[in-house]
Amino acid sequence: MVGSYVSTVFSNDDLLLTDLVDGFVFLDIRDPVAVLKKVRETQPQVVLHLAAATDVDRCEQDPDFAYHTNAVGTQNIALACQDTGATLIYISTAGVFWGDKVEPYIEFDTPRPANIYGVSKLAGEQIVSSLLQRYYIVRAGWMVGGGNKDKKFVGKIARLMLEGKNPLSVVDDKWGSPTYAKDLLYGIHRLLQSGYYGLYHMVNAGCCSRYDVALAIRDALQQPEITILPISSDKFPLPAPRARSEALRNLKMELLGLDAMRPWRQALNEYLQKELLTSLAALRR
Repeated sequence: MVGSYVSTVFSNDDLLLTDLVDGFVFLDIRDPVAVLKKVRETQPQVVLHLAAATDVDRCEQDPDFAYHTNAVGTQNIALACQDTGATLIYISTAGVFWGDKVEPYIEFDTPRPANIYGVSKLAGEQIVSSLLQRYYIVRAGWMVGGGNKDKKFVGKIARLMLEGKNPLSVVDDKWGSPTYAKDLLYGIHRLLQSGYYGLYHMVNAGCCSRYDVALAIRDALQQPEITILPISSDKFPLPAPRARSEALRNLKMELLGLDAMRPWRQALNEYLQKELLTSLAALRR
């Protein structure tokens, strides 16, 4: 989701894009030898580390998979950056918090993850900060983006609405901060120019429930006939426990005068109208 915008946001930079799928330079971050070899060959100034195991339920059911990718994989990248002097940008998550705080979490709150995914991502943070001096750890919230590859909440709900699914039941007891992936990368671009290394939160302004997001999607898609029913998350039992709140505040960015993340509704509307609808229409042709 985030990777799909890298070429746009960093269009003025020389890029080497790696992945496990066709169309990119193949690189598996779980392979320490391959990671070190590629970073030594390329000698990048900056490594933008987006690779992760993000399926929260799979991580809960297969902790080794989560730790291998999110912790050991991150260690492989951090050691390669240590070896070559590259600056590392590690994308982390609001999932490092337990979720019992009423106000949005800030960078100075103590992490306490509610599931294996959060534990593995927090381990990645600790590895980066212990091995490197020049790094940015950036915690994002509920990710929005990806166009026709969007398999997350926004993409799923938008597709159901466009297919005429009615009514829709959406949980209203989980809170978070939507984060438009393109805005996240522009924020990272600004942060890179600053040279202020460290840990940051970077989400679109405001917090909301999943139910609130669904209502906003309905408005943006102009589907007033669709009924959205608020329900408890207890109605959707899942393998991994979820935090009650994953809401974040970009406090350090605010204090440094670097926070330009717009309100989440504005970002969501732009994504839906300019990206997701266009890509879905193209697929239907």
